[in-house]
Amino acid sequence: MNTQLGRYYHLAEVWQRDADSVAQQILKADKLGLNIATLSTRVVTIHEITGPVNTASLHLYPKSFSSHLRTILRRMPSHLNVPAGSVALAIASTSNNSANGASSNVESHGVFSFAELEGKEFNEQMEILNNQLVLEQRIKEGAENFLNMNLNESLRLQVKSELEMAEHKIDAITRQIEVVQVKTKSKQSSGVAILRRKLIQQERKGKDADKGEDFRTALQNATNLLSSLASFPSSYATGSVPSSSSTPNSLDTDHQVIETISKLINILRRSLRVRYELKIAEVLNVILPFLGDKYSKQARAAAYRLVRHTLVDAESVKLLDESRYLDWYIIKSLNRDNKHSVEKEQVIKLIRTMVEIGTVKGEKMTSGGGTGVVPISEPIMRAIIAVAEQPEDPFRPICIETLAEILLIDIDLVSRTGGIGMLLHTLGDGPIELAPLLSAAFLHIVDSPRTRVHLQVGRDLELALSAITDAYGKGPDHVDRMKSCSRVLQSMLRTWSGLMYFCMDDMRAIRSIVDTLRIPSLDSREIILDMFFDLLNIRPPEWHQTFITGRRLTMYQSPRDAGDARIEPEGSEKGYQTFKLTDQYIALLVLVLSHAGLCEALSNMLEESINGTNLTRKATLLLAEVLQMANRVLPLSVAAKIQAIPEVFDKATHYSDGEHRIIGTTAMSAIDSLNRNRARLQPSTVRTNRPRANSVEDAVRRGQRHVEQVKLKMNMQMDDKTFQSCLLETQVMLTKDSTKWHFETLQEFIEGPLLNPKRMEEAIKVSRFVRRLMTFFHPFSHRFSDMPRNKSNIKWVRLGCSLLSTLMTSADGVRYLGTEDQFLSQIVKSFAQLDPFNGVPDSDPIFSKKRVADTLTYGYLEMLGTLSKHKEGIELLEKFKVFTAFYHLSELRSREDLIKGIIENLDYSIDGHPRIVLSKALTSSYKHIRLFATQHLGDLIRGSANANAWTLRLLLTQLYDPAPEVCELAVHFLQGLCEDKDILQLVVEMQPTMDHLGEIGHPLLMKFMSTSMGFRYLYDAGYIDREMDMWFNERNICYVVQVEVFLVKAFANNSDDDDDLLAFDGTVPPHFYGEMAKTELGCQILQEKGHFTEFSQFIRKHSDESEDMELIMKLKSILWAVGNVGATEGGLPFLEEEEIIPAVLAIAEKSPVPSIRGTCFFVLGLISSTSQGAEFLDDYQWEATLDPLGMPTGLCVPIDFQAFTTIPSWSPVIANRTLGRVIPPTAEAEIEVITAIQNLANTVIANASSRSLVRMKSRPEYRHIFTSPTMLYRALNIISTQRYRLPIRRFVVDLFNLELNQELVQKLKQCGTALRVHPSYKLSASDTSRLSMFGPLGRPRRTSISDEEDELDPPTANAVPTEAQEPVITLQPIHKVVGFTIAVN
Repeated sequence: MNTQLGRYYHLAEVWQRDADSVAQQILKADKLGLNIATLSTRVVTIHEITGPVNTASLHLYPKSFSSHLRTILRRMPSHLNVPAGSVALAIASTSNNSANGASSNVESHGVFSFAELEGKEFNEQMEILNNQLVLEQRIKEGAENFLNMNLNESLRLQVKSELEMAEHKIDAITRQIEVVQVKTKSKQSSGVAILRRKLIQQERKGKDADKGEDFRTALQNATNLLSSLASFPSSYATGSVPSSSSTPNSLDTDHQVIETISKLINILRRSLRVRYELKIAEVLNVILPFLGDKYSKQARAAAYRLVRHTLVDAESVKLLDESRYLDWYIIKSLNRDNKHSVEKEQVIKLIRTMVEIGTVKGEKMTSGGGTGVVPISEPIMRAIIAVAEQPEDPFRPICIETLAEILLIDIDLVSRTGGIGMLLHTLGDGPIELAPLLSAAFLHIVDSPRTRVHLQVGRDLELALSAITDAYGKGPDHVDRMKSCSRVLQSMLRTWSGLMYFCMDDMRAIRSIVDTLRIPSLDSREIILDMFFDLLNIRPPEWHQTFITGRRLTMYQSPRDAGDARIEPEGSEKGYQTFKLTDQYIALLVLVLSHAGLCEALSNMLEESINGTNLTRKATLLLAEVLQMANRVLPLSVAAKIQAIPEVFDKATHYSDGEHRIIGTTAMSAIDSLNRNRARLQPSTVRTNRPRANSVEDAVRRGQRHVEQVKLKMNMQMDDKTFQSCLLETQVMLTKDSTKWHFETLQEFIEGPLLNPKRMEEAIKVSRFVRRLMTFFHPFSHRFSDMPRNKSNIKWVRLGCSLLSTLMTSADGVRYLGTEDQFLSQIVKSFAQLDPFNGVPDSDPIFSKKRVADTLTYGYLEMLGTLSKHKEGIELLEKFKVFTAFYHLSELRSREDLIKGIIENLDYSIDGHPRIVLSKALTSSYKHIRLFATQHLGDLIRGSANANAWTLRLLLTQLYDPAPEVCELAVHFLQGLCEDKDILQLVVEMQPTMDHLGEIGHPLLMKFMSTSMGFRYLYDAGYIDREMDMWFNERNICYVVQVEVFLVKAFANNSDDDDDLLAFDGTVPPHFYGEMAKTELGCQILQEKGHFTEFSQFIRKHSDESEDMELIMKLKSILWAVGNVGATEGGLPFLEEEEIIPAVLAIAEKSPVPSIRGTCFFVLGLISSTSQGAEFLDDYQWEATLDPLGMPTGLCVPIDFQAFTTIPSWSPVIANRTLGRVIPPTAEAEIEVITAIQNLANTVIANASSRSLVRMKSRPEYRHIFTSPTMLYRALNIISTQRYRLPIRRFVVDLFNLELNQELVQKLKQCGTALRVHPSYKLSASDTSRLSMFGPLGRPRRTSISDEEDELDPPTANAVPTEAQEPVITLQPIHKVVGFTIAVN
């Protein structure tokens, strides 16, 4: 049976259950493009498989469906005929009511005849023919499907005859269709498409009715299925289940339950409205019995899945949580072993859905509360934590992730249930792949004072460092864990929360990391060194490995090679003074690490070996990079203290100790060598368009230019004899084999003597040298054009360009190329070979894609570009209609290589056809051509010395391109070009309209705002007022999100987000208020609007905000706005007038939120970017970094950085537990069992307690305890309020011989109500003595509690009452000093 018949089985089952649903499926299938005849053929196949079908709702089907079905049934073999009274009768009844049309006319006859087509219109004929063709094709497919089945020989022959007949009719109908089309000479849509459109229209007309009917049907089916589920438990109660089954439900019944639940789930998934109509309480009452132990794990999993799909909103989750019936089932399911993974999976999905849907955001949460309330009970949380603690459990990762999500929402719940400690240990011990997730969650907790009170400084978050600080003495298997820990630590130190947390307690955590460099463990120290390289964004030069291995750097690479090998990224640097936001943060990191002793630790590593090792040289490299970075990003006074490196200088000047002096001098020499080679080999950070006038190599360049000028002058003054000698020396006149030509002599001859018009005339007319040479370059000579494209042959392309340039310098050369030579005419003919309108194309054209890619044919484009550089050359190109060929080529979609080559090589300095070709490419109908042309145009403008109006006008035209990518590329180029004031002025004068660009055009419009003319233009257009209101109300917040997301991605070093990083080069993005403050008119409007006054008032009012996240985000946005205004000369007076800088400094040093402090740090850097701002901050002990010219760079650090990086300490809070207080037991046996269960939480005596419980369970006097619902409730209460590992929880639950069902859950709820104590209840002295963890103290200690006896001793008859018994032992704390004493003088 093939796979297609398997799908038929499913449709047959649906048919037999409900014919209405089949009708709806047919309508839906037809809407998706499935032909009606296909559906009818499937029905025939279904009938063959299942027998007579239900036809009660056949009147719902389309009439064409009935016709197709009747025809196919008539053509079926005799043994498959439909019995009387089934489908045939229904078809007969529906056919009487069918309308007379083309389709019914065709199907009403037993034999189709082409004579029926006479007198009908073309559309009617095509409809009839297509319908008949589709019918015969489906018959053919049905016959082929029957042949794939096991049929007897006679039946197979009948089916084959039907197949042959159908194929014959298909051929005849196809030929007739061609005849009809030829006669009418028109193309019309097929009849099948017309029929399909009619059916879709019919379906659309009854769309609303169908929707209502669908919902009512779905709701009715869901209600019926719920009733069916409710009947299963009652049937079990009446004893309908066979007694031979070992469980209350047999496998068949269990399968029916699962199938019914699955059907109900399918309805809920298809119809969201049904979910809202069903009441969660009713569903829960029906489904709870199937969560019991008597059902299989698959049934329980299906039941949990149904509950999950029933949840629609927070109210439904609240009802689910308040019932408390489901908690015990979930706890029991989570305690099960891995054999029940299908059940545990659905339980965890249900819990995650409850967290996602049911979380209620708190309007005003108390300190330490979190951002919302998660509707998960503490017993369930304890069960999740137990699974998350079990290393072998496959659901451990998802449980850890779930707890991390709950931690961010409701930290109080996680703290009460002990989840914080478990997550902290997971952060330190693994799994490794979850460490970044957990570290990010805890850093978010640290950022808020109301949530970080749940952490203890010095012991909680520091667990993340344990893999590094405890690495000494560990084996090689510990290396992977150390690498993971270093990555986590690196990500934590790159956030404000992590940096300020680890700076607490005098940077004890950071010092512990730095001090690990002093540990003699090679592997660990190399990992830590690599971490510091990445942390400080240090990219060692490509030759750093040479230094580490001990080789000399002076022999590694020459400056000329370095310059040749270097490829500078476009726009990588705007100058020496351009710094990024990441540079400012790294400046603070360098300051923190240097005060934590990083340089001292690196200096101590140098003492390990006099000769030096790879590790010590790597430490030297890091030390040199830190010193270099400090010099670049820190103020001079601060950097000087770091660069002193007194430890190294002390060793170098320690004349009494030779070893120390060698180590010191070697380190200083290595650092100096690194700096010299970096200056010599590294790319310069300054981009210039010309060589420096004071360069060391300037004299060499001047000498080379002088030699070339003298040589050219001598060549042009060459006498006749020397000229003839050089001409013959080229070998051009002697042989046609270009491999025997002297290329160097030939090139000098072309670029020298032939520049003399007299010599050019002689070479053309007398010696015919130029003719022989030009023949070599003719396309149809297949000499130059057939040469392979490789590095050694590219010189011939340069020679051809030089020859054409030389010809253009003389009138004879121009005349020869235009009248006597066939070079340009053959080029045009070669282009014509590609034109599809020029007849039959050539089999191997000169400019075929393969030849252009593999041969020197591409060089012809460069030669044509050389001609376009000269006015005479453009005239020649016009004469030979080369530009016309270019216009034709621009319309070829398949030859974008030629179009790109033409655009790249043409010269546009002369006004004429080349610019028209470029503009035509810019407006091509193909987007990829427009993108390439726009890219080339931008490169042309950027590479030109002066701005050209025509190029800018073309680029501005691209702003109106229909493709957003082209518009975005044009905006990108204009942004970079508008850095030049002259270009910006030209663009503003053209006054482009950019309202249609939306968000893409905002950065460019902000560039316009930085000039007076541009601001006036935008102000008159209404852009300023509109944008000002939008920024004041909305876009300030978006700006904060944009900057913070960039910083996260920039520090994450994620290669997948490189595209996002390229969109943001790291400098502070333009801010609307900052651009306004650059012009006098902008400052005037800002003053009139009063926005800055409102900003200053908000900052003063909410400077201490730490609770409301919306206010915190708005505070950050206003701080960024103030900083951007203060970064301009015109905006700084606003800050001085409002006296806002002291307020920002106060927030930076006193705010309880680290991220707000970090925002102030960046804002103060912006303020320091002006000389006046730097001077103002210097009065408040914030020093700005200056460049070599004494100008501020926009980096600023506090002199007393510890006041900035240290957040106030706090007292950890102890979470209040809301569960666990129940009335203690009074019976002696119950006390013993409860005490033993409690002792299971103690790992020291857990084994003894477990053995005691096993022995108790085997004793008759204790058996009633393990069948008591009350004792089960006490046990569940204990494991739900204390920390128990998952195996112990499973052991405790399995001790009780009680089957978890609805009755037991009801008793547990009653026990919870009866045993609940009032909050004022206090345990009596007798209760306290009974609940001692060492066992019952009211009588002599039973050895069976902890000893390893096989049986328990019987109770003592004359035991002394507990009230009269004194305690067996009395423990008092003893304070003692062990070890040594310290004498105080």
